[in-house]
Amino acid sequence: MTNWEIYKGTGEPHNDLDRLPAPPGWRAFQDVSQYQQQKGTTFKAHPEQIQLVNAALYLRRPLLITGKPGTGKTSLAYAVAHELQLGEVLYWPITTRATLKQGLYSYDAIGRLQDSQYKKQSTNQSNQQQQSSSTPDKDLASELKSIGKYVRLGPLGTALLPLPDDRLKRPRVLLIDEIDKSDIDLPNDLLHTFEEGRYRIDELERIKEVLSEVEVSTSYTRSNETATITNGQVQCNAFPFIILTSNGERDFPPPFLRRCIRLDMGEPSPKELADIVKRHLLKLDKDVLTKAQPIIDTFVEKRGREELATDQLLNAIYLFLQEGNPMEATDGDLIEKILKPLSGSGV
Repeated sequence: MTNWEIYKGTGEPHNDLDRLPAPPGWRAFQDVSQYQQQKGTTFKAHPEQIQLVNAALYLRRPLLITGKPGTGKTSLAYAVAHELQLGEVLYWPITTRATLKQGLYSYDAIGRLQDSQYKKQSTNQSNQQQQSSSTPDKDLASELKSIGKYVRLGPLGTALLPLPDDRLKRPRVLLIDEIDKSDIDLPNDLLHTFEEGRYRIDELERIKEVLSEVEVSTSYTRSNETATITNGQVQCNAFPFIILTSNGERDFPPPFLRRCIRLDMGEPSPKELADIVKRHLLKLDKDVLTKAQPIIDTFVEKRGREELATDQLLNAIYLFLQEGNPMEATDGDLIEKILKPLSGSGV
């Protein structure tokens, strides 16, 4: 049997790292389009998920998905975007410090101040004749024109941008991940934005009399897409398809829940687990389901009494399929460590 270990702990340098295989598909760092396509094509939706996605599309309401980690909550957003050809999924990961304004836009005041000071120094060294030929209004407009470089729309702000007339039925897609980790006020702060579909950019609204249109950057990462903001305000004309995920760590206020379509995503059944394994690992071994069935059975049995995530199962099977079979080489001890419970001490 081939020794699967690459790091041997001997302290002696060697070149065994050359044997390291390609990473599993879910750990291959790709550009955004490849990553989102991979997530979208490997997700298998079941009937309830399909029904509620369609309800959210018809009603123009956010879809709030609650479920344990690893049940595929985020993957559903990529699957919808991939199948309906809606383009890049805008992603807003929520932390305890996340605010509504961060989701809408950011303004780099410090960067603008630094650039302004540098420009002022350069101007002081230019010839006086050029300065005297300018009018105050033109000087102010010229100075303000660069303000767009310091404004960046956040994921929510980008999702609410108006669409061209020929794209009104092809909404943008926004994934707000782990909303239950937010400050207690964020869900309520989102209510007005979800209802009205508009927001203001204060820094641009203050200068609208001098400069009514400003070009700013967006949160799209596939391209350097920009947007033109008029009079400092944004009004959407097609509500985006919004998925909010929650691990169920907290309750939400009734006014927030009333504005959402709610989906409780349960753990995959043994049959669904087999399909997930097939979708992710069939390219690695065409007999993966036959070979990995004992691990799937072990995972299902352990999941009945402990909290486990589906990606732990994929990790275990990926190692099982490697040359030298780490699971046999470690007398089954490694699989217990890979399938360690997510809660509690795990011993």
